[in-house]
Amino acid sequence: MSDGARKQKASSAFHLVAGLGSGAASAFLLQPADLLKTRVQQSQASSLTQALRDILNGPHPVRSLWRGVTPSVIRTGFGSALYFGLLNQMRQYATRLPSVPVVAGELSPAKGSSSALPKLGNVANLTTGALARVTAGLIVNPITVLKVRYESTHYSYTSLAGAAKDIIAKEGMRGFFAGFGATAVRDAPYAGLYVVIYEQAKSRLAAVTPAGSESSRVSASASATVNFASGVVAAVLATTMTNPFDAIKTRLQIAPARYGNMIKAAGLMLRYEGVRSFFSGLSMRIGRKALSSAFTWTVYEELVRRAERVVI
Repeated sequence: MSDGARKQKASSAFHLVAGLGSGAASAFLLQPADLLKTRVQQSQASSLTQALRDILNGPHPVRSLWRGVTPSVIRTGFGSALYFGLLNQMRQYATRLPSVPVVAGELSPAKGSSSALPKLGNVANLTTGALARVTAGLIVNPITVLKVRYESTHYSYTSLAGAAKDIIAKEGMRGFFAGFGATAVRDAPYAGLYVVIYEQAKSRLAAVTPAGSESSRVSASASATVNFASGVVAAVLATTMTNPFDAIKTRLQIAPARYGNMIKAAGLMLRYEGVRSFFSGLSMRIGRKALSSAFTWTVYEELVRRAERVVI
């Protein structure tokens, strides 16, 4: 195997491992926010304050806040590994297409850059981000259904195995893909918008950092700061734009028999609960997404940068 092929293979492995580690860590740390979001979205009658009060007044408040953490870590860790692995492959492939613009011809981290990824144009970033997220989402959707129902008060599951058996018995394998349409409609624009905003924010923030105007490589601390701040900005904007689909997705995964499909679910929510129902859980989702996405992307990029320096 040539050095180039060996480096490419190692680089692909770096992206998978970095995505797995960063995704699993963020899922574990932010599980309480994800659980509270699910409780608020399952019914408009439940507010964030009420949901938190119910948990804290229970017999095991700390354990209850981390209910569903196992499927969440598996889903987010495995999903992040798939997403970042696919995103890297798609972006590397895009750089070889003559019709796809590559910013400044950069195919690898450049001096003064905080990124470990190829620099593509906005359209390429939007497309690769959306395709990678939808593909990863389809693969991990069964775990997502288990996680959401395990977190919800509508079910009294005591184990993941029991939850899986109940879904198969009542809904068949199709039950594991409940809400995927809404998930895809939410994740495709979210991931695409996130990558576009993230890359744009990094470029602008890097330009105003002390190292950004120098010829030397951005320091590790400056790079992490730029990436984290960019992740927060991208997550807040992309999350707000796509929250209605997240609210619909949660309803479909908790009560598919009642809501049926995206259009029916949207109609029922609008008719009985109003426009506000589409933005239920937004504050918790923004908080979780801002921290989760910023943390995940920062750790991911730093791990890849350090690993590739060792190989290269």
